[in-house]
Amino acid sequence: MSHHVFRRAGVLAATVAATGLLGAGIASAHVTANVYGDQPAKGGYGTIFFRVPNEDAKLGTIKVEIDVKPDYGIGNIRTKPIPGWTAEVTKSKLPQPVTTASGTKITEAVTKVVWTAQPGTKIGSTEFQEFEISGGPLPSNVDQLEFPAIQTYEGGKVVDWNQPTPPSGEEPEHPAPTIKLAAAESSEHGGHTQTTAAGENAEAASSSDNTARWLGGAGLVVGALGLGVGAGAVLRSRRPAAGKTEGNK
Repeated sequence: MSHHVFRRAGVLAATVAATGLLGAGIASAHVTANVYGDQPAKGGYGTIFFRVPNEDAKLGTIKVEIDVKPDYGIGNIRTKPIPGWTAEVTKSKLPQPVTTASGTKITEAVTKVVWTAQPGTKIGSTEFQEFEISGGPLPSNVDQLEFPAIQTYEGGKVVDWNQPTPPSGEEPEHPAPTIKLAAAESSEHGGHTQTTAAGENAEAASSSDNTARWLGGAGLVVGALGLGVGAGAVLRSRRPAAGKTEGNK
């Protein structure tokens, strides 16, 4: 009886775990914005990866569009080449200039990035693709960046990923890709202080190393002199003894 009970419990647990994983996989199958490594900082530059999975069992994804809000005032964005895809970055005149953290006024900013598959290329039904952008300066007056996206399939099917996540945190059906921004980086003064301290430590270490080498060399010289003196004393002590021996003969 106990073995049957444990066996059933194990099967039930495995089923629940598999169901949970399956549900998580389905829930996460949407266009997302990701960061690998350090989080982009406010007012700085950063690299973002848009992960685009294919959700249609029969149709492939052939086009991906990312909208960049003009309010962000991101003046420069570059794309990483992907075999079989062409990328186009669109800039637009801003109604009002945006001032960056460094005081620069941006009058023209990136508002859209589009990747289009070349003939014979697509994201298949069980595949995904990552589209990488790098740019800035990022806005310093927001805590996160939101990039509404449009995914186009073969045959003209279009899916919008543009719904903001509410304050409650409940994920909408088609959430917009979002990344959080880290706090603005410290001023150059702190970096200069660290660099100076590192230089002083390196100089001190070099000085100590030179001193140690000098002392070591001096020690070798003194040791050599000591050996020479000792050898001379031994020779002098042996010569009289040899003279006496000859006299006795």
